[in-house]
Amino acid sequence: MSDVAFWQGNTALAHGALLAGCNFFGGYPITPSTEIAEVMAEELPKIGGKFIQMEDEIGGIAAIIGASIAGAKTLTATSGPGFSLKQENLGLAYIAEIPIVVVDVMRGGPSTGLPTKTAQQDVMQARWGTHGDHATICYSPSSVQECYDLAVKAFNMAERFRQPVLILSDEVVGHMREKVAKRSPDKVNIVNRARPSAPPERFTPYEANPVTGVPAMASFGDGYTWHVTGLTTNDWGFPTNNPPEIEKKMLRLMSKVERARNEIVEYEAEYMDGAGIVVTAYGSVGRSALRAVRDARKKGIAAGFFRPITLWPFPGEELARLALGAKTVLVPELNCGQMVLEVERVMGRRSEVRGMNLLNGELFKPSEIGRVIEEVA
Repeated sequence: MSDVAFWQGNTALAHGALLAGCNFFGGYPITPSTEIAEVMAEELPKIGGKFIQMEDEIGGIAAIIGASIAGAKTLTATSGPGFSLKQENLGLAYIAEIPIVVVDVMRGGPSTGLPTKTAQQDVMQARWGTHGDHATICYSPSSVQECYDLAVKAFNMAERFRQPVLILSDEVVGHMREKVAKRSPDKVNIVNRARPSAPPERFTPYEANPVTGVPAMASFGDGYTWHVTGLTTNDWGFPTNNPPEIEKKMLRLMSKVERARNEIVEYEAEYMDGAGIVVTAYGSVGRSALRAVRDARKKGIAAGFFRPITLWPFPGEELARLALGAKTVLVPELNCGQMVLEVERVMGRRSEVRGMNLLNGELFKPSEIGRVIEEVA
């Protein structure tokens, strides 16, 4: 039993980050994510890592960007108001190609909103919160085990693609307790950023690997010189107004993720063969939705279940293929309707897409989703 723990989701996220090699945390306390910072503050010094509580959320993400540039694997954790404050520096990490992991344990908003209640109101902010075009990788755990496992994947993707990776949890997932199977470090695939093979005098900071589209990354202090800026740059890292160089940079930022889409996208599906009604839900709502679908099946209703694990890139091709022939796609969310827009886009006119929204800080009961399944059956 030493390999099994009984953790909160937030605790599991922290331990998953440590398993992935995280050795620097910078952040600021905010409900309902603070347990992540508490675990990191206790555990990082034991392994020679660094924990720093900054003066605010802006300082938190700035600190992890700087630490990543110096060669660390870095994490920050927050909730809605803090996620808003991090957006400008998140954009800096995208354009300068700095690998970081940002956890947002969602609560109700806007502004201070509902600090101790759950919601799923940051889905579109995760995709479009920082301005400009960029490719987003965002995971949504539905269990404590997934919090642990997806933390490792998030760090691997951040290192592999040299960019921020987001984990969009929520208050229910962050605070519930479940059994977690801990992984042995020697049995977990850990990805580290590509390092330069050329000597410092021949190093071109943003010269991309022709296969992956991702440049090798030197650490400050290693003897390599490179320029970090939020401006659009050429391959040398210096600002450019040259149209071909601008287009090359922007297209590469998008394509390095798009070309590996099929390796990134994850989802869970049950009972999709011949399903006339498909329930698509994510995060904590996915748990209620799956129970509702199973109960509907017991009543003879041909209901199916589809849960995006990667919210971005959204597994739209997979949903459209598996839900082919479904009369109705039901999308329960703890918001006024965000992911339903993406489902409508990928399903087109092939199925009726029906949103189901809950905004009171509580979680959907399976019976509430079940009643709607029966109505449209």
